[in-house]
Amino acid sequence: MTFAIGVDGGGTHARAVIVDERGREVGRAEAPGAVVSLRAPEAAAAAVAHAVRSAAAAGGFALPGDVLWAGLAGAGHEASRLGVERALAGAGLARRVHVGTDVEAAFHAAFPEGPGLMLIAGTGSIAWGRRPAGDLCRVGGWGQQLGDEGSGYAIGLKALRAVARAEDERTEPTSLTSEVLRALSLDAPGELIPWAASATKAEMAALVPVVARCADAGDKTASDILEEAAAQLDAHVSALLRRTGPWASRPGLLLSGGLIAPGGTLRPILLRRLAAKPVDVRADEVDAAVGAARLAMSLREGAARAP
Repeated sequence: MTFAIGVDGGGTHARAVIVDERGREVGRAEAPGAVVSLRAPEAAAAAVAHAVRSAAAAGGFALPGDVLWAGLAGAGHEASRLGVERALAGAGLARRVHVGTDVEAAFHAAFPEGPGLMLIAGTGSIAWGRRPAGDLCRVGGWGQQLGDEGSGYAIGLKALRAVARAEDERTEPTSLTSEVLRALSLDAPGELIPWAASATKAEMAALVPVVARCADAGDKTASDILEEAAAQLDAHVSALLRRTGPWASRPGLLLSGGLIAPGGTLRPILLRRLAAKPVDVRADEVDAAVGAARLAMSLREGAARAP
């Protein structure tokens, strides 16, 4: 049996979907994720391989498949992308392997054809749009050093900085101090220095629920962090609208990622800000792994048509 494989991989999870020659889903699995790194592409490749092999086992398939299309966080840098692609090519997962970004996979799931806008906010953040003329536009996606505003990583980092300022008495006390220390099993604020120095992007983003709990309990510092994050994401949408317009009618806007998808921590705050914008916010969620599988099928069909 011929089959194609799609993978959506981020800092938290790697999800693999196997589809048959008709595009029907016949296998799925999830494994711990890894962000693509230029220095260690093997880590992301190992996460993809784990998810794919688990999906193949769940569906009762023997690898390799025909085509694997893996959309991975951090794969926007060409050298990093090629490093993971080379590692996957020798893993025995598929006869043909292509690596793109997780954003490409999600956008293809949301807007297979035609114009539209998408904002993603999870561990990182980025906005993508397809203009009415068909060309693509990106806002954000600069990574944790230069960007990722409004992301889970940015929220977690702001929480730690708020604890540091409060400890110095540069600002008023905040419940974030005790709650963050409890969540990280630390005894004193000073212990945050070595923790932050070694924390992964996903570990930093895992502090978002702590910030949300403090905000719900009335902590102004925590509330301000969430409001600022929503404002940054709102700015992504404003920039995307300017760069993709003019629009003859209101474009659809899909909110994706753990922070802003339905049920996400920032979604209610962000929706209030977006209410005044000329966009129609979609209520559905996207399955980026399915988008990746569709891209894998496109590669397979293109190969079949080639002379």
